[in-house]
Amino acid sequence: MDELSVKALLEDLKKSDESVRDRATTELWRTWFNQKGEYGIQILRRSQVSLDSGDVRHALDLLTKLIGEAPDFAEAWNRRAVLHYTQGNYKKSIQDCETVLKLNPVHFGALHGLGLCYAALGDYTSAIRAFRRALEIQPFALVNQKLILECTARLS
Repeated sequence: MDELSVKALLEDLKKSDESVRDRATTELWRTWFNQKGEYGIQILRRSQVSLDSGDVRHALDLLTKLIGEAPDFAEAWNRRAVLHYTQGNYKKSIQDCETVLKLNPVHFGALHGLGLCYAALGDYTSAIRAFRRALEIQPFALVNQKLILECTARLS
């Protein structure tokens, strides 16, 4: 997908029509997952199957190998960040989220994940900052609005 199409989808995330936003969200995720073609998608799927079956080590190994082969594949970094988060490895997840954002500054999923990691570590100010950045891209994302309120309440 070309840059103009991505920009149009990002603009659609800000529209009041929920169906337009949902379509844009789906298309952006599809674009990010498809960045490295069929090979990249297959490795991401295999890592998810491993994770779903409880083989966290194999899932991590697959993602780390994919990152080594395609270090510019933002979604491989993002999937590994999610894996680290689910295992309670918040600092590793933060590092991977930061790499995702260097590669793809509008990756609202990585921003959301970054906020979740900071919140889990008790750094509510950084969490709020990450959720606000995500809202700049996806202003109607109620989950991020809710998490900002929860983090703000914890600061009081």
